[in-house]
Amino acid sequence: MENGQDKQPPGSEKLKTIHDSAQLGDIDGFQKLLQNNPYLLNERNPFRLETPLHVSASNNKTEIVKFLLEWKGDDKVDLEAKNVVYRGETPLHVAAKNGCNEAARLLLAHGALVEAKTKYGVTPLNLSVRHSIRAEDCSIVETLLENNADCDATDDEGMTPVDHLSKIQESGQLRDLLLSRQQEQRKTKLLEACSKQNERMDALEKELSNIVGLDELKMKLRKWAKGILMNERRKAIGLEIGTAGRLPHMAFLGNPGTGKTMVARIVGRLLHSVGILQTDNVKEVRGTDLASQTGYKTRKKIKEAEGGILFVDEAYRLIPEETSSPDFELEEVFWFGASELEALEEIMSCMDNGKVLVIVSGYNEAMQCLISSNERFSRRVAKIFEFEDLSCLELANVLHFKMNNQAEDSLIHGFKLHSSCSVNAIAELIRRATTEKQRMKMNGSLVEIMLNNAKRNLDLRISDDCAESDELVTIKLEDFEAAMRFFTPIDV
Repeated sequence: MENGQDKQPPGSEKLKTIHDSAQLGDIDGFQKLLQNNPYLLNERNPFRLETPLHVSASNNKTEIVKFLLEWKGDDKVDLEAKNVVYRGETPLHVAAKNGCNEAARLLLAHGALVEAKTKYGVTPLNLSVRHSIRAEDCSIVETLLENNADCDATDDEGMTPVDHLSKIQESGQLRDLLLSRQQEQRKTKLLEACSKQNERMDALEKELSNIVGLDELKMKLRKWAKGILMNERRKAIGLEIGTAGRLPHMAFLGNPGTGKTMVARIVGRLLHSVGILQTDNVKEVRGTDLASQTGYKTRKKIKEAEGGILFVDEAYRLIPEETSSPDFELEEVFWFGASELEALEEIMSCMDNGKVLVIVSGYNEAMQCLISSNERFSRRVAKIFEFEDLSCLELANVLHFKMNNQAEDSLIHGFKLHSSCSVNAIAELIRRATTEKQRMKMNGSLVEIMLNNAKRNLDLRISDDCAESDELVTIKLEDFEAAMRFFTPIDV
């Protein structure tokens, strides 16, 4: 049963009476009707489909408005109910457009949304401005401004209350009132935006501090993030600036173990914090997996990333190996695997719909081939970040960072380093025990192998009768030296 329709057929005397009583301000008759028929609390009248709260608020019948707002029945009055004829006005909208100041104060005091919008994005403040021009009375505007109505709120035409007023009058009390409050609000918004920007930049710096090396990349991320946050600050105070309609899809170029996945998660958190993404979720997939699937399965993976980031590692697998030449033009061939083409087409399609941000990742040269092979794809990639290989010193710092920030499910959780395992000592060991090619192919994963193998060597080194608890969890430099002997061509 909706709105008591099963009990009261449309057009009945009782249905007309509840709204007539609200319009006339007949508090005694209204109370009696509602107490005897509580299902009429949010009943809609014919044609306009307005509730008793709409009718009483639009006629400034404050006794009835107050009675409805303080109703003690099982149901609660719907403060945000929207009519139909006027494209979704709430009771506060109709009070504002009719200059019903006392009714508006009651509604606001009980939590009515001062920034509620109609179907066309019109706020109560916008409607109150139109009334005030006709009536030459600013009281309803003042009431809404006292309750922090936003002078910069735009309707679907991109117009603010001040903009609409400017079309009609260039000066006067109402215009002065709005402009003065607009300036005050913008100062407050600017301070809030600055504070939020500082908080987000601090959070980004904290995230970047977890990444060893990659100084040039981190500088680019800082500049890019600062640009996003500055635009947020400009928009917060009502400045009109150009904004890119498409999400900033990216390409991460670099060898394995250089932190590409970690940076993708940081980007997700940053873009979610400023409202560009609905979620900070990062859905990780491999190009080889997508290339071997049908378009339907690829769409399913994309759907799982909706609102966040689709991170495609080894994205160069989306084109056949025969196309790895820089001179290759993807549109010129028709003979390669249908699933590969289908997967790439699905990804390009999702890059246009604004629901998913795509980050493609892989080896530098192979990724350059992917990007250059398809002009449509290259146009969609807004940002390209290159991830440099980690030096021996940076790898040693990564090792120390992992030891100081151990995950509970890590094999080395609860273990510590001996004083002999300084950053310089570990860096020198890596330099002596590995080749540049090995380090280039492994980067951060080399550290994981070192730690796991060193822990295993510790297990072998400790004698069965050892009673010192500290010695049981302390990894020494000799353990890492033994661990490095495990590195053979098969490891890389």
